[in-house]
Amino acid sequence: MSGPLSFNRRRFHAVLGASLVACSGLARAQDARLVLGQSAAFSGPAMQLGTQFHAGAKLHFDQLNARGGVNGRQIEIRHLDDGYEPDRCKANTERLIRDEVLALFGYIGTPTSLAALPLATAAKLPFIAPFSGAMGLREPFHREAFHLRASYDDETELIVRQLTVLGQNRIAVFHQNDAYGQAGLSGVTKALAARQLKPLATATVERNSSDVREAVARLASSGAQAIVQIGAYQACAAFIREARKAGYGGNFYNVSFVGTQALADELGKDGAGVAVSQVVPSPYDAARPITREFIAATRQTGGKVQANYSSMEGYLAAKVFAEGLRRAGAKPTRDALITGLESINEDFGGFRVAFGPGKHVASHFAELSMLTGDGRVRT
Repeated sequence: MSGPLSFNRRRFHAVLGASLVACSGLARAQDARLVLGQSAAFSGPAMQLGTQFHAGAKLHFDQLNARGGVNGRQIEIRHLDDGYEPDRCKANTERLIRDEVLALFGYIGTPTSLAALPLATAAKLPFIAPFSGAMGLREPFHREAFHLRASYDDETELIVRQLTVLGQNRIAVFHQNDAYGQAGLSGVTKALAARQLKPLATATVERNSSDVREAVARLASSGAQAIVQIGAYQACAAFIREARKAGYGGNFYNVSFVGTQALADELGKDGAGVAVSQVVPSPYDAARPITREFIAATRQTGGKVQANYSSMEGYLAAKVFAEGLRRAGAKPTRDALITGLESINEDFGGFRVAFGPGKHVASHFAELSMLTGDGRVRT
């Protein structure tokens, strides 16, 4: 058939063909980019934790992307601010699920992660490397959840062991009044019970608050030889300063979530002798290959990324995720990513990561560090 009708059909098919080519190109562009979703504190009293972890993770992903990505795919972290508040985290997670991200990654904190995990499991969405050691995120087992760091039980066992070896059995606990604080208090209580001891006294502070007056009044005069702190850096720093003003002369021990460098910055010279348990290798001691790699990477940023424990954990989490992604194949699905992560059992430059089917806690590594009072941290 010829004439206007035939011409219009030819034009229609030509336009349709061009549109399909354009859509195919768009699909390829989207397929080349894998998006992770992160809800974390990027504002408020705990913002340094989210900011530093994100910076370390992005540093590694930027390195990978500059080399062509993983299996030819670029990696992007879409990060949303929750201010370390569970309700905001839940809303962020619902948004990320609607956006169909490949996985949730690097959530910061126990109460926020506890709000997000049920949503992730319902959506069968991998939930990778939350910045929390709470047992409530690990038990019962969830196939979607992968934990890079040791638990708060591991950290508090180390702290209590150190104190009791030194003959310090009168131990008090200052903790955040939420799921994070309860997780840390539970760990200290278990470790003390194993030695036929109990916490001498306890006191709390509200999340995202530095009002520690009542807690100081209760614990500074309790007769405790040491106070274990389960909080974020601003509240813990405020407690240490006020307790010392009140005449308390004992020792302060913190778990890793406090944010070591942030705590050191808050305390300045008042930080001398304050102990912090750690769950990743020191970012300052170049004895391990992973630390040398990390320090070299931060130097290439010209000071934009600071080398500290929080950014080190983000960097390590990104490395482990990328290895799981590599094992997931050229066209990774969420299920393939889970299988890829479960197959990892190797040394990452001096930090052992051992996952497996039914085993989604990679490490029980924990060691103690101490602030020096001049902004440095030594192990």
